[in-house]
Amino acid sequence: MRVDDKGLISGAVWERTYASSFAAPAKHPFGDRNPQSAPRIAVPSGPALCQKRPRLKPSITRRTSLPVLTLLAAAAAHPPIHWLDLGLTRGIDLGFFTLRWYSLAYLAGIVLAYWHVSKTLKLPGAPMAQNHADDLFFYCTLGVILGGRLGYATFYAPHLWADPAELVKLWEGGMSFHGGLIGCTLAMAWVAWRGGLNFLRVCDYVAVAVPFGLFFGRLANFVNGELWGRVAIGNVPWAMVFPDGGPLPRHPSQLYEAGLEGLALLIVMMLLFWKTRARFRTGLLTGVFVMGYGMARFTVEFFREPDAQLEEFARTTGMSMGQWLTVPMIALGLGLIVMALVRKPLGSGSAAPA
Repeated sequence: MRVDDKGLISGAVWERTYASSFAAPAKHPFGDRNPQSAPRIAVPSGPALCQKRPRLKPSITRRTSLPVLTLLAAAAAHPPIHWLDLGLTRGIDLGFFTLRWYSLAYLAGIVLAYWHVSKTLKLPGAPMAQNHADDLFFYCTLGVILGGRLGYATFYAPHLWADPAELVKLWEGGMSFHGGLIGCTLAMAWVAWRGGLNFLRVCDYVAVAVPFGLFFGRLANFVNGELWGRVAIGNVPWAMVFPDGGPLPRHPSQLYEAGLEGLALLIVMMLLFWKTRARFRTGLLTGVFVMGYGMARFTVEFFREPDAQLEEFARTTGMSMGQWLTVPMIALGLGLIVMALVRKPLGSGSAAPA
């Protein structure tokens, strides 16, 4: 890079090298799941930023040029990762139709959950039969899709309620985990009531497999280049520049969520189910999942960029919408854990440890 004898960067060099990076696109106003090309905000061009000004003393110009040189030196020493350089695509182009990764993530989560629950029903003390599991996953699939969409409209995009035509456009993105959780819970309650099953024990067996879907779903968010995190402050070597997130490197919060809500929670739930007698303490597995997810989501929200239409809400209340929605989950999960531990386990005349 050419620097003149006064320590200033040539305006032409800046224009050619950096100006294109400073057109900061606005975040899509409705995009919880569907980043699209956003309008770009006009900023001063490179020559305008680096135009020489009359100076009275040489020392003043040298001082004002040092911050620019420092930033450029730091960027050269630690260049951020660019999402576009990873060669990721947002789906599989079949010619007549594009199969989105997010759809495949839903499918993978449902299939793996069905497989795991079917496997657990072969163990002694299972709360339901295979035919109940078949009905359960049919209704749970409907509950996740309908609840996820309606929850998104309620918590994140209330304007959709005034436009039913937009509300039903699931393929354009916009799903809420909390809404999907409510829909799935209602589906389990319906199947349990109709089959005369213990609702909380049914929840215990299903909760173990839910992190499968969370893991694949967050990976799909990353592959789609959506739901990126806040601008990274300080030295964050894994920070990334996302195509719709402006020129500054951001936290890949989708991967944080995949690791905490998905992989870590899955390991905890599997160990509790297969290596302990936790499944005989009614409500314990459900409580661990609900509280575990709430804590993981609350933590990741510190690194995740709030939805554009909810930024003012987050500034006013001090917490993001996602954090507010996880607070009752943490309290509910803790209550279920305490209740399960103070009661005697099933099939035992004494309170054995889980």
